[in-house]
Amino acid sequence: MLNAIRYARESATPFFGICLGMQLACIEYARNVAGLAGANSGEFDPATPHRIIYKLRELTGVEEMGGTMRLGAWACHLEPGSLAASAYGTTEISERHRHRYEFNREYEPVLTGAGLRLTGTTPDATYVEIVEVPTHPFFLACQFHPEFKSKPLEPHPIFRDFIAASYKNRARSNSPAEPSAKIAVPSQV
Repeated sequence: MLNAIRYARESATPFFGICLGMQLACIEYARNVAGLAGANSGEFDPATPHRIIYKLRELTGVEEMGGTMRLGAWACHLEPGSLAASAYGTTEISERHRHRYEFNREYEPVLTGAGLRLTGTTPDATYVEIVEVPTHPFFLACQFHPEFKSKPLEPHPIFRDFIAASYKNRARSNSPAEPSAKIAVPSQV
């Protein structure tokens, strides 16, 4: 998955990560942009030299994990001018969660210094909810689960904008210089 995220980031291919997808996007960025070799999640490698993702603060020292997830709806403040704020059309949202690992804010200075933008946080700034790469056409990852609010005829705003970015990217890649793939339709007999 890290290679796929890196490919999307480096090739300007639209990327939308959800929950673990956000955590992996932060790890990939830490390793390949910020230069933090061995960066990882404490869930995958407790001995990592750079614990970009770690167990929820309130779970420090807790080994029995049953019933310890961050669940339910949580408020989130979005940075004005971000892809997320543009998608929602507001800077105050509420989204549903289901996780027990989070972004380690001790690494915020090095990752934001390398260009990662933290565009969504809880109102008290404890948790990072959304990260973006501002130099990318559409690179957004969120800790929450927007699929819980998406319906077939009413897509979640981030899904809607991700699909629009993907469509635009596909149209760009099918420019006249490149032949587009066509489906052969058999003639009637």
